[in-house]
Amino acid sequence: MLIEKAGDLLIENKWLEQSISSEDIYYFHEGTSHFSHHFLGAHPVVEDGVKGYRFTVWAPNAIKVGLAHDRNGYHGLGESDLLYKIPDSGLWTRFFPEIIEGIFYKYHIISPHGESLLRADPYAFQAEVRPATASVTTDIEGYVWHDAAWRRKQKEPYNKPLHVYEMHFGTWKQKDDMSFYTYREMAELLIPYLLEMSYTHVEFMPLSEHPYDLSWGYQNTGYFAPTSRYGTPKDLMFLIDQLHQAGIGVILDWVPAHFARDAHGLRMFDGTPLYEYADPLKSDKPGWGTLSFDYSKPEVRSFLISNAIYWMEKYHIDGLRIDAVTSMLRLDFEKSNGQYTLNEFGGVENLEAIDFIKQLNTTIYHYYPNALMMAEESSAWPGVTSPVFADGLGFNYKWNMGWMNDTLEYFKTDFNERPHKHNFLTFPVVYAQADNHLLPLSHDEVVHGKKSLLDKMPGNYEQKFAGLRTLLGYFMTFPGKKLLFMGGEFGQFIEWKDEEPLDWFLLDYESHRKLHAYSKALNELYIREKGLWELDHAGEGYEWISADDHSQSVISYLRKGKKQGDTLIVVINLQPVARQDYRIGIARPGSYTEIFNSDLQEFGGEGLHVNNEIRTEKTSWHGQPNSLVLKLPPLSVVILKKTTRGKVKPDAKPADLKNETTQDKKKAVKPKKRQSKRVLQDVPIV
Repeated sequence: MLIEKAGDLLIENKWLEQSISSEDIYYFHEGTSHFSHHFLGAHPVVEDGVKGYRFTVWAPNAIKVGLAHDRNGYHGLGESDLLYKIPDSGLWTRFFPEIIEGIFYKYHIISPHGESLLRADPYAFQAEVRPATASVTTDIEGYVWHDAAWRRKQKEPYNKPLHVYEMHFGTWKQKDDMSFYTYREMAELLIPYLLEMSYTHVEFMPLSEHPYDLSWGYQNTGYFAPTSRYGTPKDLMFLIDQLHQAGIGVILDWVPAHFARDAHGLRMFDGTPLYEYADPLKSDKPGWGTLSFDYSKPEVRSFLISNAIYWMEKYHIDGLRIDAVTSMLRLDFEKSNGQYTLNEFGGVENLEAIDFIKQLNTTIYHYYPNALMMAEESSAWPGVTSPVFADGLGFNYKWNMGWMNDTLEYFKTDFNERPHKHNFLTFPVVYAQADNHLLPLSHDEVVHGKKSLLDKMPGNYEQKFAGLRTLLGYFMTFPGKKLLFMGGEFGQFIEWKDEEPLDWFLLDYESHRKLHAYSKALNELYIREKGLWELDHAGEGYEWISADDHSQSVISYLRKGKKQGDTLIVVINLQPVARQDYRIGIARPGSYTEIFNSDLQEFGGEGLHVNNEIRTEKTSWHGQPNSLVLKLPPLSVVILKKTTRGKVKPDAKPADLKNETTQDKKKAVKPKKRQSKRVLQDVPIV
């Protein structure tokens, strides 16, 4: 392969073909280079027996590109600093034998207009600690993983429990001097907590490098660099490895919708709009002060898809939560007339972004068939979790923003107005199976004056806690996988403070301590009861008992598993008034036992209205031949299950209940493997 030295003399480098092949370049420009991080960026290599780093960058419109680093005073235009240009590729490359690990560097670029620019490496694997902005040479290879058992057992997620703990790394906990815990230190604190609370996954708000703390990681400058605020790349690998060994999955927030405008980042990278659209009506996101990626450029697609693969390949991430998908899909997202342009057919759909998303998901599932690809999509866009071959977007989960908005609108409503908003509880059932949903009670709902979950609740102090227990119980029993933002589990009273740690001292107070115990018991119940997750995405997994008791603000429904014995009865009283003789219709006669009651004293309730073993009466009700008469505590969730000998003990506490005895387990027939809801398209492996 020939390279052009500083736009002048052509020379041959016998080592270049080993680092960057003609096929690499072809696929990169085709938009199908799924591993472009293998040759772009700074890589430690040995050439002619000499150790050093090879640097390669895409800057097609640059006049010159040099390596500026802390050893040459960040002046990278000397003869020994200039990179060589690979003709007709837009790529610049050079091997530097004097560069070792830990060097701070940028690319010194002369733009087509003669401007002298210093840019961080778009493919850098590490960055300086902010506010410094240089990239850092590092070797991310060589970490010895011990999570093979975890990775082998990962299967389709649809008929499994999935309860995600969403957290902002820097404010979950901080040291006494308000400094951050490192990735390694966090392993000792976070993992025991997640295990104690029975979360199946942790979702980190974006950990890719970002200059501004208060962007929370959603305005990136270093897509391939784990933020150095908390340590090194291998420190993050250690944390994820430890989480996997403990049986906890890891989801990373990922932001392909936009990037930061900071001068050292991707904006006008080589002096021209390279990663962003040239048309400001398409590139500008005025509400966020950021720039949209140009999804029509194959090289940008290679960059983004490689980045998604990179987090799974190098860091063993189990899935990505894709932020702000609606802003990608719609050209008019949060824009006024005159701030956007229409597509070629006169519509507001971003056709390039739609095509990119389909390519992204198809590619990810080719390499990682059981990856979690979760869309934060806030509109009624059809087919978000439908397969690409069926003209869907190809995600396997969508955040159910409609459920979240309706639910929180209802729960913050004063008690006397709730009968008039009863439809906010009933309407979400209509579209519950329209996509594979995850129910988010996320960070976005407890910031910017929206109040914390606890403070949203109406009523006096005790009623607020009872209301939050009811909200969490409703959340856990509604169809869909679960996500709860940190602090909600113990009743953080003040909304999330994005520079300070959670108020863990609240656990010194009885009400918060009991709410924490309630969250733990509720999580355990969720993991234990197949009826709460086995048929999440099937209509037969949910059945109304009564949806229309708006006058008393009571709803009741069944949650079902594959076996009849896994069916649960859920009754929710949303008024601060006890219902002593509340009748519900039941098809199956027999005895039923309360297995969960949010009003127990150990949870902070009164404990006065407990349903011990109850037998059905032959009184028709709610269209069923039998009925049960229950005691409903004020602001409560009551869950019952049909009593079966050896399975449910009337006097058992929630933590003592089991689905099956040992004998039952031996007799159980293993269900047939469920067919995947998506068919993977064949993608050539590059």
